[in-house]
Amino acid sequence: MLILEVVKFMIYMSAIVVISKYILVKTLRRLAENLDLKPKTVGDIAGYATSVPELLTIIASSFNGLIGTSIYNILSSNIINLIQYISTIFLNKNQKYLRNRAIMVDLILVIITILIPILLIKLDIEINVAIVPIFIILFAFFNFLNNNVHKIYLKKEDEELEHEQEEVTEKGNRKKVVKNVIYLLISGILLFIVGNLLGATLEELCNTFGIPEIIIGILLGFSTSIPELITFFESQKHHKKGEDNLLGVVEATNNLFTSNLLNLFVIQSIGIIIYIIFA
Repeated sequence: MLILEVVKFMIYMSAIVVISKYILVKTLRRLAENLDLKPKTVGDIAGYATSVPELLTIIASSFNGLIGTSIYNILSSNIINLIQYISTIFLNKNQKYLRNRAIMVDLILVIITILIPILLIKLDIEINVAIVPIFIILFAFFNFLNNNVHKIYLKKEDEELEHEQEEVTEKGNRKKVVKNVIYLLISGILLFIVGNLLGATLEELCNTFGIPEIIIGILLGFSTSIPELITFFESQKHHKKGEDNLLGVVEATNNLFTSNLLNLFVIQSIGIIIYIIFA
């Protein structure tokens, strides 16, 4: 029954978003803070965390032979991520920090992660394993650029932050780290279970009821981008000190950058490999 499968689809996607928001993302943020990590690093970690829903949906789609769904999922997710990022920047009145050269370079690279899948779709380029090494090389190159522009254009801020960070006791820090790692394992198990259920529902919707892969992919893109919206707001709120919120914008930007890079270059590659082997 179509209505039942649609309801199951919405339930499983909502479960992935809730687990990611209330367990995975918050746990990773606490873990990063316990270790006194820089905003860029915290943003990178948040990017990995908020890409988990995309990873699960791409794996589910590819296992069931729906490679078209995965491509539209990644494209819509990356576009929505950028729109959400820009929206939170303006809502928090932090647009002046977009002039920072490190942030500008990151945003240019983010836009490229949107243009690449559009070109693949428009030029009707066959999705095969030959694309994977190209994606991996681009992933490494984009990260190289990201790291170097931050060292050049945000060096002063990093040095000031190091002086402000308070030391925590080694014993208390170790306990918190262990506790958060346990939470991460629990969230990973829950997401794995829900991801398997979602995969079965996707296959039913596309193969039995004939719903186009583009529609499923776009819906997945909207759903899996919700955790990024949450972390974009939290990062700017978390770091705000008076009128100077550059660190919050740096964290949000790296969250966006890492999430989009992972979605296109790593998660899409995983999907391609799974599709070729199992579909």
